[in-house]
Amino acid sequence: MMNSLFQESSVVSSRIIYTPSNFAKNNLLYLQEVGELQAIKPHTSKREGLISFLFFVVTDGSGKLAYSGQEYSLRTGDCIFIDCRKPYSHHSSEKDLWSLKWVHFYGPNINGIYDKYTERGGRPAFRPDNIDSFSVIIDTIFSIAGSEDYIRDMHINEKITSLLTLIMEESWSPEASMRTGLKKQSLQHVKTYLEEHYQERITLDRLAEEFYINKFYLTRVFKEQFGTTVLSYLDHIRITHAKRLLRFSELTIEEIGREVGVHEPGYFNRVFKKVEGITPGEYRKRW
Repeated sequence: MMNSLFQESSVVSSRIIYTPSNFAKNNLLYLQEVGELQAIKPHTSKREGLISFLFFVVTDGSGKLAYSGQEYSLRTGDCIFIDCRKPYSHHSSEKDLWSLKWVHFYGPNINGIYDKYTERGGRPAFRPDNIDSFSVIIDTIFSIAGSEDYIRDMHINEKITSLLTLIMEESWSPEASMRTGLKKQSLQHVKTYLEEHYQERITLDRLAEEFYINKFYLTRVFKEQFGTTVLSYLDHIRITHAKRLLRFSELTIEEIGREVGVHEPGYFNRVFKKVEGITPGEYRKRW
């Protein structure tokens, strides 16, 4: 956990190499290293096979990232988020030497989080509207890691979670992709329609007819804009209402299924279990 100032041939850096508790390794998002550096001459960092995920922000200067067969040009205000088990390298430009703040971390659930990030359109390199929020979180993680706080692993987990939330919010911007290439219409009205008419029989064909839109276009663009399919979103609306009725009404499970728009009892049970992991009857009994 020692805060060390490193003077190397090509960079000056301040970093904390962190050793989390076994509890943190098994249960939390945990820190491996956090720090900042200033290049004093062009340099390259190259690694592969690290059981780690890396986030860094370019606070000044410019450089390049090589990752997954692509090269990304980076400048002040750019961020990167990558899986370090894959080979990668990054290097400062020769004339515009960069400064970075970074954090290496891992955890039991990070693979699924990163998969969701990429599924929602997240890229290895992205440019947020404002890097200050990211920079502040890294500074806070640095401060916590260097403290004597006896629950610092919990606090670090909280801050890494906040960082990941920001990454999701800033990097996934379907509105931006809609402004490039062919303009795609907003499907917010379709989403609102599902929320208001979930009790009715709804199919893709019906939605296509209702909104004069090709159902294949609807399927693709809805997922781009909202991160889920039309029918999955409809299932979640219905199950959310069903859970309320299971807890706070005397209706039978079959009646509840009909009330939320699923008229076949067997199908209602299957959809409920797919979303919640248990049957409606088990949910009612537990709650």
